[in-house]
Amino acid sequence: MSIKGNIIIGQSGGPTAAINATLAGVFSAGKKLCEGKVYGMLGGVEGLLRENFVDMCEKLTSDHDVELLKRTPSSYLGSCRFKLPEPVEGNEIYEKLFEIFEKYNIKGFFYIGGNDSMDTVKKLSIYNEFKKTDIKFMGVPKTIDNDLVATDHTPGFGSAAKFVATVTKELVRDSLVYDLKSVTVVEIMGRDAGWLTGASALAKGDDCEGAAMVLLPEVPFDYEYVKNRVAELMESGSKSLVITVSEGVRTKDGKYVCELGSEKGTDAFGHTMLTGTAAAIAAMLKKDLGIKTRAVELSTLQRCASHIASATDISESFKVGEAAVKAAADGESGKMALLKRISNDPYICVTDTADVREVANLAKEVPRSMINENGDNVTDEFIEYARPLIEGELSQLMVNGLPTHITL
Repeated sequence: MSIKGNIIIGQSGGPTAAINATLAGVFSAGKKLCEGKVYGMLGGVEGLLRENFVDMCEKLTSDHDVELLKRTPSSYLGSCRFKLPEPVEGNEIYEKLFEIFEKYNIKGFFYIGGNDSMDTVKKLSIYNEFKKTDIKFMGVPKTIDNDLVATDHTPGFGSAAKFVATVTKELVRDSLVYDLKSVTVVEIMGRDAGWLTGASALAKGDDCEGAAMVLLPEVPFDYEYVKNRVAELMESGSKSLVITVSEGVRTKDGKYVCELGSEKGTDAFGHTMLTGTAAAIAAMLKKDLGIKTRAVELSTLQRCASHIASATDISESFKVGEAAVKAAADGESGKMALLKRISNDPYICVTDTADVREVANLAKEVPRSMINENGDNVTDEFIEYARPLIEGELSQLMVNGLPTHITL
């Protein structure tokens, strides 16, 4: 089977170290299974509305370019956070999009992104039911948050998890230098799900005691418990502690911890803009316990750390991109390509698809069975789940001592 026309690919939402590997997978399979051109939207669906896109075959002219793309972090085609309105027949925005599809003979639409991106694919698929075209609409998963349902894990998570675990391990070493009581609070991305913060627990091993506490948004934040636990650990001889915390932790009444000191704005999708969680906790501990504290906010560093990308993650990201094109060529539409775990030992994962309507606007939280009884760390079940995803290293293409990237 093949796609009898041109296809177009977009990237949306936050960047990752692996999103371009997925783009490379869609592009590579598209060249084989598409009977026309492979276009790339510049700036997601917003760029598409402006007819701002490129012929990918003119930009990626060799296997070397594709390999370099797989190793290049962030979104090669640019991104957006544009929320499509609800699909109602005759809507001006949708009519314009479908006019563009017809103008450029687009028969396959591939959107790489997270929850909000799957919402875009869902809405376009629904509108296509009004238009009754033969265009195939496919979502391709991406998010370091690992919170998409249906898929075992998301491309981008493994590399971000590897970075988080590595930084946690290094911060633990750093905290042990001086003989004084101190707490380092590390803020990690994760609005509603604590998968990435949980990955900090992978730092624990024979050569590292790991984080003293791992605080996830799945468990209400209890400052009194945290304060008393820190005091207890210090009294038992652990002078220097590292605590990792998700940016989205909330108190029992549902208030974000980062909002305790100031009001926060919202993004285009109405999400509270989270930052300052670690700083708030560090300030409270310093005041109440009279100890040295430090807040470390990993911020955007954790998203695009391709220098320490997981080889497993990059390989799977490429494969899930290929799988989306193969599914469209086989006649599937309104679906999201996904990863399905077959075995933990040995680790085996294959690709599959799911109805995008069963994915969009839903969030997969860390199961309670993966969080310990006290709610301040993860269990062995989480470690067994996450460990395979950070395995392997990808060789970097170096120029003048630094990784080289491909750009438009």
